[in-house]
Formats: sequence, C-alpha cells, structure tokens
Amino acid sequence: MLSCGNLVSNAQALVRAWRFEPDDVLVHVLPVFHVHGLFVALHCALAVGAAVRLHARFDVDAVVADLARSTVLMGVPTHYHRLLAHPDLDAARCAGMRLFTSGSAPLPAHEHTAFTARTGHRIVERYGMTETMILTSNPYDGDRVAGTVGYALDGIELRVADDDGAPVPAGTSGTVEVRGPNLFLGYWNRPDATAAAMRADGFFVTGDVGHLDDDGRLTLAGRASDLIISGGYNVYPKEIELVLDQAPGVDESAVIGVPDPDLGEVVIAVVVADGPLDEVAVLDACEGLARFKRPRRLVVVDELPRNAMGKVQKAVLRQQLG
Repeated sequence: MLSCGNLVSNAQALVRAWRFEPDDVLVHVLPVFHVHGLFVALHCALAVGAAVRLHARFDVDAVVADLARSTVLMGVPTHYHRLLAHPDLDAARCAGMRLFTSGSAPLPAHEHTAFTARTGHRIVERYGMTETMILTSNPYDGDRVAGTVGYALDGIELRVADDDGAPVPAGTSGTVEVRGPNLFLGYWNRPDATAAAMRADGFFVTGDVGHLDDDGRLTLAGRASDLIISGGYNVYPKEIELVLDQAPGVDESAVIGVPDPDLGEVVIAVVVADGPLDEVAVLDACEGLARFKRPRRLVVVDELPRNAMGKVQKAVLRQQLG
C-alpha cells in the first residue's frame, strides 16, 4: 500500500537528485504496470511539467531515433544491452541527452564502460523496490561507480544490518534496511507479512544483501533468497557473475546454487555466449576466486529467463537445472 505522501516524497527527491526541469524530454520505454515506469519515470516528468515521448514497447530503432531530440532515458540493463548492439548509437546522436538511468536489475560493469565509450555518457545506476520506490542513486555530479547503486536519497535513512537489525561495519555484508517518508504503509490485507518485514524502530527489511563503503555508497550482492550456502560457506552470486561476464565469449551470466548431497549446494554458472565459447577458458577465468565459489558446472543457454522488467528469474533456472 503506497500513499500519496509516499509517492510525492519520492518524486520530489528524484527531481532534486536528477535535476529535472520543465524543458526536459523523457524517452519513456518502461511498462506502466510497474513502479519503475508508472511512478519513477512518469512522476519525475509530470512533477516539473516536462515532455514525455511514450513508447508502446521497447523498439531499439525507435528509441535510438528519439535520442537525438530528447534529454532523458530511464531503462533496464536489457535496454542498454540492445542499444549497444545498434550501429547508430554514438556520441553525436546523444549530444542533447543529459541523463541515462538504469535499474530494476544489475547493470554489468563492462556494459557500463562500453556505453560511456560509445556515447560519452556514464549511466546513473540506482536502487529501489515497489515497497520503497527509489532508495539510492549514484550522484548526478561526481563519481558514478559501475557496480554500485550510490547513496541514499534526501530524507531516506539506510543501513546494512545483521539478522537482528544491528548495523554492521562499513565493508561488511548484511541485509539492506530502510526508513523514511517513501516507505510503504504495509501489505494489503497481510498484517503478518507487514510485521515480519518491519523492525521495531521502523526500518523495513528489504531482503537485499549488500555493503556500505566508508562514505555511505551502497553495493548490492543480490537477494538474500539467491544466497548459495556451499559446505557451510556463503556464496554471493553477483561476485561470480562479475568475473564470468568478463570471460572471453560470455555475453551475460547467472549463477545459481543447486542441491548437492555432500555440500548442501554447489555453484552452477549459466551463460549466454556471444560467439564461439571455450568452456574451459571460461571456468579458468574463475580460478582467482576462492575454491568454494568456483562453478562446478557450466551450462550454455540461448537466453536467460527474465521477467517484464529484465530481471533474471533465478527460481526458473533452479527449477530447470536442480
């Protein structure tokens, strides 16, 4: 349940953070049945009276054509992956653009770098969820660090905590928790679920795992539900995926745990190839990881299962490969 106050507070925080003005033109390619398209994108534009070029779906040719007469694009990693494959994407076409944002799923660091090389723009990665809308953003001015989701927005309190809700030191992994005027009122007709997700001091337990740098910048490791426990060791898939995505011939990857009678779970790497793939070389790229983190098996697929917002559906992979 989201109140008008929740929505207004987040729109105002984003307008300030992302410097929206009435002369902005938003290329809107996100589904409006989701908080990203319905609230985040549209509210930023409507709050200042900016123009919106509303696309019925993501057609890469139409989007690239619109970049030359627009100023803002909010997308998901799949969109940027497709844009990078388009021959007409270049700095000249993006000369009038001032802001590209990405969210709803992790943006691979190599695509972040490739996009900058092609367009001259550094994508602003941010973090949010339906219960909270946008929580953090890399800065409009300042370093936009690939693989991180930036700092808490104005008025939002954020901490990384242990299982009991006690904040952990900077650099230590824990569960991301949040409190602020953006926080939802609860789950509709589910008081037990609402109570289970809330701390006594008003912080909401997001279920996402991450760590804070000394200066408060947040890096996510993934969902707590995606955590792999192999031989008693905690394995965070994102760490392995970052290595796999840099391996020769790998276009994208997803790491899951599957049941194992000896270790409880073992690590499986699922990859999409962008050409001929040397599977031995891909696994060799993981040699720098601790032994318990290295994939025991490599599975090559044509595409990863995703939902409408581009998030990889790891539960589907676990069902298929477990």
